[in-house]
Amino acid sequence: MKEMELYVHIPFCVRKCEYCDFLSFAAGREIQARYLKALEAEIAGGSDALRDYEVSTVFIGGGTPSLLEADGIERILEGLRRNFVIREGAEISLEANPGTVSGEKLKRYRESGVNRISFGCQSTVNEELAKLGRIHTFEEFVVSWELAREAGFENINVDLMSGLPGQDAGSWEMSLRVIAGLGPEHISAYSLILEEGTPFYEKKDQLGLPDEDSERLMYESTHAILAEYGYRQYEISNYAKAGYECRHNLGYWTGTEYWGLGLGASSLLGNIRFRNTGDMEYYLESSGRPDLIQEETERLDETDRQAEFMILGLRLTEGVSEREFEERFGIPLRQVYGGQVEKYRQAGLLKQEKGRIALTRRGISLSNMVMAEFLP
Repeated sequence: MKEMELYVHIPFCVRKCEYCDFLSFAAGREIQARYLKALEAEIAGGSDALRDYEVSTVFIGGGTPSLLEADGIERILEGLRRNFVIREGAEISLEANPGTVSGEKLKRYRESGVNRISFGCQSTVNEELAKLGRIHTFEEFVVSWELAREAGFENINVDLMSGLPGQDAGSWEMSLRVIAGLGPEHISAYSLILEEGTPFYEKKDQLGLPDEDSERLMYESTHAILAEYGYRQYEISNYAKAGYECRHNLGYWTGTEYWGLGLGASSLLGNIRFRNTGDMEYYLESSGRPDLIQEETERLDETDRQAEFMILGLRLTEGVSEREFEERFGIPLRQVYGGQVEKYRQAGLLKQEKGRIALTRRGISLSNMVMAEFLP
């Protein structure tokens, strides 16, 4: 059977953070109940075309999926098991925010099959959390963390964010060391990005953001600090203890096919990419019917697929395999991208080792510039 990943989108949150441009919003219990019903219908309705696939990972993201009552997550997972072939030992992740979970909820998540939980902490400094508009304090994160361990979770990710209003290299290092000291299996360390259309973008000049040099120092220090605690950087923004790399995200970066379920969720099957409607009322009225809610279909040609292979693969610290490129596309990598590879190898931003092409340490900090060269 062919391998596939599943993504399930839960768009609800307590309050939308001012920096967030994800498809998410606050909603009452009635809308949540209607959404869950439509989502279950979508899960049941789209699986006939996927009988030849085996699901290797499931990721329930948002929004804040942990806002749902435990029986909502249980119903989603039961529906997935009824309608898809879920591989034994599949990684099943759930995003959660501190303050939205309880010991009972976490225990039921674990019993329902969730084996990886991802907490959005962002900072250990309460002043920074308040400026971000987060709904929790660091102390509340610690309570949620301890409850997750007590519930039996042995694979936990913690999200942290640098480049925050009022943040400096010292407070960033403190957040890294405090979280690493707790010993999660995985840490995602992202930079704040100001997205157009968000309140943060509109008032960016009043935020008191760190300057470019300070941001670069924060990023470059992350690798060394987390290495002290046994974390290996395996992707531009992701660090893990041995064997705990996020299998779901690795699938995205290495070209595994995926099926998205829920409002605005994206899918990639073969060379066809499409996404669901982002209109909540239409999604609910359509009762999650795949033939009605799917839109924005794009057919990727060979050039598009080769570019994605390079751009996504170069996010990984081990880079891209020349052998895999040739096996997938029937042509040597250097015959297609020899000029770009040589240009940045000579500039010290790319390296070639053991049949793989990867960003150097300096190249990682300039990754956007390098990857732009591979755009079709």
